[in-house]
Amino acid sequence: MTTKITPRLIELVYEAVLKSFWRKNALRKFLLASYIAEKFVDSWSYNESKREFLDRLFPELQKNPKGHAVTLQMAHNLSEQTTFPDLCNWEDSKQKIQEATHAVNELKKYLKQKNEEARSEEEKKANQKRAHEERLKIQRAATDKSKLQDNLNDLHSKVGTQVGGYEFEKWFYELLDYCEITNRRPYKTGGRQIDGSLTHEGTTYIIELKFTKEQSDATDIDSLKAKVNKMADNTMGIMVSIAGYSRIAVSEASGSKTTLIIMDASHLYMFLTGNMCFKEIISRLRRHASQTGESYLPVNKFGG
Repeated sequence: MTTKITPRLIELVYEAVLKSFWRKNALRKFLLASYIAEKFVDSWSYNESKREFLDRLFPELQKNPKGHAVTLQMAHNLSEQTTFPDLCNWEDSKQKIQEATHAVNELKKYLKQKNEEARSEEEKKANQKRAHEERLKIQRAATDKSKLQDNLNDLHSKVGTQVGGYEFEKWFYELLDYCEITNRRPYKTGGRQIDGSLTHEGTTYIIELKFTKEQSDATDIDSLKAKVNKMADNTMGIMVSIAGYSRIAVSEASGSKTTLIIMDASHLYMFLTGNMCFKEIISRLRRHASQTGESYLPVNKFGG
C-alpha cells in the first residue's frame, strides 16, 4: 500500500536525512541510491551546506509524481537504518547518533501509523464491497426464489398431463440447483427409469416425482422401494407427490427400517415461502424417519 505524500512526511524525511549523514560524500551515496538524479546531486557546490542543498532538493521533489516516488523511496531507505556508520568516530558521536535515531524512529512511527490507516481503509472498503455483493446476492436469490414459486404456480393448471410432468421434473431440478444440492438428472439403470438422484449429508436419494391429480398410492411406494433396494446400502428414496399420499401409501412407506422419505406440495411451499431452506427440510424428514420409522411428516408438525 502506498503512503501519501504529506507535509508531515516531507518534514520527517528531511530531518532523518539531515541527521543520518554528516559527510557530504555519505549523503551523496544515499541520495543516488534513493534515485535522486545524478545531475542534480552533481549540482551540489563545495560551499553549499547540507541543509542548503536539501532546501533546494525537497521543493523540487514535490513538483511531480516521480519526485513523490523518490521521496517515498528515501523514507523507506531511512526507516530501515539500524546503525549510523557516518556518525561514528566524532567527538560528539553519541549526540549525533541519538538525534539520528530519534529522527528515524519518528519517521518509522509515522509510516507505521499511515500504513495501518491505509490498511484499515482498505479493509473497510473490502468489507463494504462484500456487504454490497452479499446484498445483491440476497436480492438475486429472493428474485430467483420468487420466480421458482411463480413457475410452480403456473404449473398447477397442467397437473395430471404428460407435459406438466416433464415441466415439473425440470422445475424440481432447477430448485435443487438453486439450493446447491448435488444432483443427477433422470437416467436409466438396469432397464428401470430413474427420475434422478440427489446427494445430501453423505446420503444419495433416488428421486421419484409425481405430478398427478390423484394421490400417490401403495403401488407408487412399492415401485420406488424396488428401485432403492437395487442400489448401494447407503441409498434412500425421496418421493415428491404434488397431490399428496393415500393413508395406505404413507403406511407402506413407513417402517422401522424405512429407506424412504416422502414430500408433498406443502413441503415445497414451505421452502418457497422462506420458512425453511430445502436442505433443512430433507434433514428434518430424514431425522424424523430415523427416530420414528415414519416417512412422512406434515409441515404443521415440523416444530415438534
